[in-house]
Amino acid sequence: MGELTVEDVMNRFGLELIAGHEGIHRQINMSDISRPGLEMAGYFDYYPSERVQLIGRKEMSFLETLPSITRRKRLERLCSEDTPAFIIAHGEEGPRELSQLADEKHIPVLRTDYKTTQFSGMLTNYLVGQLAPMTTVHGVLVDVYGVGVLITGGSGVGKSETALELIKKGHRLVADDSVEIRQVSDNVLIGTSPKLLKHMLEIRGVGIIDMMTLFGASAVKDDKRVLLAVDLEIWDEDKHYDRLGIDEEKIEILDSQITRLSVPVRPGRNIAVIIEVAAMDYRMKRLGFNAADEFTKRLDQAIAENAEILKAEESD
Repeated sequence: MGELTVEDVMNRFGLELIAGHEGIHRQINMSDISRPGLEMAGYFDYYPSERVQLIGRKEMSFLETLPSITRRKRLERLCSEDTPAFIIAHGEEGPRELSQLADEKHIPVLRTDYKTTQFSGMLTNYLVGQLAPMTTVHGVLVDVYGVGVLITGGSGVGKSETALELIKKGHRLVADDSVEIRQVSDNVLIGTSPKLLKHMLEIRGVGIIDMMTLFGASAVKDDKRVLLAVDLEIWDEDKHYDRLGIDEEKIEILDSQITRLSVPVRPGRNIAVIIEVAAMDYRMKRLGFNAADEFTKRLDQAIAENAEILKAEESD
């Protein structure tokens, strides 16, 4: 699971910090958020204090109806030790008592101009992505015709050089060398680059290059769903390689499975073009057309026709 702080959320959405400045580095460990309407009415039996607390106009208008002493007591109970932050929507000022209590207990109070429902969806999607189970894979992630292709293989096999050729053809780099993969839901893997390596590509003999600087913003992408894994390996004359593609191989990452192809590398093979074709073929299969199955049907039909001809000749 990734680590996430209140400061990360503040920077991601451009939130204004209005109180509790010393708690800006508090950890956020839950992707769910809470709108504490029942708690403001005095019902705290199931108060999810470990969640980010989102306060909208409905909660604000209710607080204004409470006597000052009651309002402060309710807000004091909301300010739990494990509450990561309060976020006030619609650009509202927020209760003065909440700011005072937040400063005392070092709980950040943030403000956004977004509407409550709109911001709730945006924040939830962001938290789910950031807090999902994560693993790091050595390889290169490229967006090829809308398909997230994870290129793996041994050191020096040509992963980065292949990615460079793909980018020159108009495809987009997501991550090189180290790919952070998060499982945001069942069989949905999202790959990103570590901050240190973002938009960077290492080419042996040249060094580290910034792809966005060289090729422009259209050559890079921040994240991409991983759909296809291509494993590059040095050509082995004694190894049998699949020539028809009938049997689809799978690889498991976290608890999800994705399609995996083994592509042998040797002089004269254009690996970038092969990966382009693999990505297009993957899309065609998902649209219902499988070339290997079609070839098998044609082969079976040809064998059946030849069998009938031979049977007819024997009968004559």
